[in-house]
Amino acid sequence: MKLVSFKAGKEERYGAVKEVGEEIWDLAALERSFDGKGVLPASLLQLIQEEETHMSRLKELVRFGESLEDTVSLVYPWRDVTLLPPIPRPVKNIMCVGKNYREHAIEMGSEADIPEHIMIFTKAPTSVTGSMTAIQSHNSLTSQLDYEGELAVIIGNKGINISEKEACHHIFGYTILNDITARDLQKKHKQFFLGKSLDTTCPIGPYIVTADEIENPESLIITTRVNGEVRQGAPVSDMIFPIGKIIEELSAGMTLEPGDIIATGTPSGVGKGFTPPRFLKSGDKVEISIDRIGTLTNTIQ
Repeated sequence: MKLVSFKAGKEERYGAVKEVGEEIWDLAALERSFDGKGVLPASLLQLIQEEETHMSRLKELVRFGESLEDTVSLVYPWRDVTLLPPIPRPVKNIMCVGKNYREHAIEMGSEADIPEHIMIFTKAPTSVTGSMTAIQSHNSLTSQLDYEGELAVIIGNKGINISEKEACHHIFGYTILNDITARDLQKKHKQFFLGKSLDTTCPIGPYIVTADEIENPESLIITTRVNGEVRQGAPVSDMIFPIGKIIEELSAGMTLEPGDIIATGTPSGVGKGFTPPRFLKSGDKVEISIDRIGTLTNTIQ
């Protein structure tokens, strides 16, 4: 199931994708038609936090909708909504894995930069934006805005000291994240947070695909295009630290909670890795695609 947050008029809502690019189920209308009860929570974050209570009902509602011949009154046309990040305002910083692809570590320095232990940094919740929105260029602060296409994991079940083997039981779903980075700020401050937390520099979306739809996330392929040109392309299986290991390391002594977002790292091909570097400029269109998930699209303002 693909779950999406969106704005219809002035109201923020969430729904299940009926057909990508075409229609989104109006969950409130589905509930009214199904049994008249309005028991689903108000936001996708709340749904994730209360997964055990509501997911079975959500699936039942969608099955009901799919059984009907006339669904016009039960959907939002895609063209009539504004996509939001799946979790419009994360409760915590987004947790990110640095240099998790061997060739990316090398392009950012040398083989000596390939990490022996997992590297973690975070992005501020205020950096989050959705698909089909503009990324601010922040020209007064940076001239080295860069892209990083990544698979992101959404935590479902709360846990601490989670083993790599049990990690899959704590995943609600997967989405796409663009870890936009101001490389000059990153170099200036000698750490990652400020250069990675400017407003709109964490596009996420276009929706969350629930974990039951993706049995083997390591088989997914990440592709990043800038103005139609392929810049990045690699299987998730190329990660140095796989998803289970990332969750094991992050949860060692630290509780992971429903709605936590983990960006798992980017393959080689970022702008800084070229000679000369190919940083983003106003008007550039960045598209990050992951098969079986979708495409996250943004334009630099």
